[in-house]
Amino acid sequence: MKKLIIAGLAITLSACAATESNDGAATAVVAPESVTLGGMTNEEATKTLFEALIHKNYLATMVSPNRIALQFDDNQFLLQPSINPNGIDRIMMNRFYAVHPKLRGSRELLILIGTLNHKLNFAKFTLRENGAVIQVQGAATFVNTIELEEIRRFMLWTDEGLRQIGHSLPKGSEQLIKPIPVMQQSQSL
Repeated sequence: MKKLIIAGLAITLSACAATESNDGAATAVVAPESVTLGGMTNEEATKTLFEALIHKNYLATMVSPNRIALQFDDNQFLLQPSINPNGIDRIMMNRFYAVHPKLRGSRELLILIGTLNHKLNFAKFTLRENGAVIQVQGAATFVNTIELEEIRRFMLWTDEGLRQIGHSLPKGSEQLIKPIPVMQQSQSL
């Protein structure tokens, strides 16, 4: 009897092993190490970059046909590919900060922005919306293909630069200049 049961199990298992497994199961997508954007429109490049970031497990959202909001550590960036068919391509990386009403339009703020632009090279600082918003913009440049690690390192470099600026500002400045979450506010930017 035992031999009959074992023989039955063996036949059943071999029959299962002989059938193909095409039950529609999803295949795993391998996260890319780089993304080729050259030759695309800005909108196509944005979609391709977005998909690569998602496959690399970044928290990202398409906020317009040519902009991606991305959570990176405790900060958020707005990424915008700028593809140049005749040369160097860029991914513009933006961070935005709200300025307290009592600091808007002040001489101190204008001096701060001018000094930052004069002394630092990791980003450009611009006042927007009549001084209500500080835009911090940098660009990762490449030709046709960019490594996702390059984008990550550029964001790390930008974060560290902004952290150093924050440490050098007078105590209490963090109450006057605060990050704007682009994943929630992205439509107005």
